Amino acid sequence: MSKTRLEAFSDAVIAIIMTVMVLELRAPRGVDWNALRPIVPSLLTYVLSFVMLGIYWNNHHHMFQATDRITGRVLWANLHLLFWLSLIPFVTAWMGENHFAALPTAVYGVVLLMSAVSYTILQSTIIAGQGTSSRLALAVGSDAKGKMSLVLYIAAIPLAFVHQLLSDAIYVIVALIWLVPDRRIESAH
Repeated sequence: MSKTRLEAFSDAVIAIIMTVMVLELRAPRGVDWNALRPIVPSLLTYVLSFVMLGIYWNNHHHMFQATDRITGRVLWANLHLLFWLSLIPFVTAWMGENHFAALPTAVYGVVLLMSAVSYTILQSTIIAGQGTSSRLALAVGSDAKGKMSLVLYIAAIPLAFVHQLLSDAIYVIVALIWLVPDRRIESAH
């Protein structure tokens, strides 16, 4: 499979995930600002999830720009990532509808953690197929941001049962860490 075809497929899946997520938002009953109050948690969760999906889409694009060859392992690793990303609309709706309750907030974190793990697996699979001197391997380096994100997600999951706002703050921090694309990868293509 060509790199372009894999990117197009992944772009389409991520676009569908984003569309499904927005379809889960319900219009408020009422015509004044107070009508928005009950759906604020859903809107906030939607914004965070949309930003997260945008970050994955952006970084996925940059990673594949620094990728020379697609193997069967890369295809499976990419599907693994898309699987976890496809669960984001479900956990977004669950957490938003339940106003950031502990269990939905923790499960949201599990899906974010597994998305990050699967992204790391995809990145490692590409590097293993291209070698440690490939453009992607040199650009990624020690992957401090990736490792820090995994640690933060692992901390956020149990913190949801202490105080869910701590977990939510960590999810926002990870998003802010990744909001600017990794310049090392961006400049590698």
